[in-house]
Amino acid sequence: MSALVRPPTEISSDAELADLRTAVRDFLTVKSPEESVRSLLGATPRFDASVWEQLCTQLRLPALAVPEEYGGDGFGLVELATALEEAGRFLLCAPLLSTTLATQTLLLTRDEEACARYVPSLAQGRITATVAVTEETGSWRPGALTTRATASGPSGTWLLDGSKYFVVDGTTADLLLVPARTAAGLSLFAVERASLGVTTVSMPAVDETRDLAAVTLEAAPGRLVGADGDGGRLLADVLDVAGTLVAAEQAGGARRCLDTACAYAQVRYQFGRAIGGFQAVKHKCADMLVRAELAEAAAREAARLHDHADPAFGAGAAAAHSVASRGYLFCATESIQVHGGIGFTWEHPAHLYFRRAKSSQLLLGGPAEYGERLLARLGL
Repeated sequence: MSALVRPPTEISSDAELADLRTAVRDFLTVKSPEESVRSLLGATPRFDASVWEQLCTQLRLPALAVPEEYGGDGFGLVELATALEEAGRFLLCAPLLSTTLATQTLLLTRDEEACARYVPSLAQGRITATVAVTEETGSWRPGALTTRATASGPSGTWLLDGSKYFVVDGTTADLLLVPARTAAGLSLFAVERASLGVTTVSMPAVDETRDLAAVTLEAAPGRLVGADGDGGRLLADVLDVAGTLVAAEQAGGARRCLDTACAYAQVRYQFGRAIGGFQAVKHKCADMLVRAELAEAAAREAARLHDHADPAFGAGAAAAHSVASRGYLFCATESIQVHGGIGFTWEHPAHLYFRRAKSSQLLLGGPAEYGERLLARLGL
């Protein structure tokens, strides 16, 4: 369980979470409108550096779930998930998900030296980071990871060899957290992207709002983070946190798809009446509402379980990612249907949400893996 676990009495009230949500939404309404998102499609870097700086300095989003001793605000996943819901709602193009997940990964290692070295800079936005786990199969299963690390002299440096794929923001992150195999087993290493032996290239992706990179490591120097051979346990914990954060982002996207579909159904007229009055469209909107509500509830409950140090957190995180993945894709698909012909055009934003929904569904291994993960967490 993360070092961020706090007593339930310290969790923000509903009113405080509502204020946080409003602040993030107001900011992104201005800074991440559709026009800005479209201007960043396929760009290098795939985010506006000035907007990212403001997210870090004015809203302090990367610092939300960071302990105060590392320069953070001392909150937990409940508050961070609230911010990520809004990020998903606006298709925010910024390294927020990747950097916050990397930060949580460092905290989960319980490595005080590594946390002191990297976390304050991550919290303040001075550097960005990402977790480079998956290889060609796209799987998070430890058995699918073949990257190797060998000790190099008494200085504590290790040399890593292997390739990682589908690394979120991998071409711009200053720090890569890389699981690799040693003689003791799977372990975690911190690799600076600017180091010799590290090559990153953008991969073609369905979702052009999010940069996915292929990372090649050829005798790349890295620092061991946490205990040698502790990577298997760590990876399971990181996956639970990742599932919760991705689910929050998916829930925000699902809600936006619902809102835009319902708004369009009220102003689009056919046969002299708004299409929202037709039973078929009503059913679609009602089904979307159910899926969006379930996604939000599952993501928020998983975050709450984490911050309460509840033993059910693993199952809650797996359930949240499963429910939110299905819900977001369903809402994005039905939103296109409600919009009709215009929803199929490149000029309409519906396809941007559909692409993000599909990409997010596959981000942590895809439906087959998150289904098995849920069953495993439930002990089935």
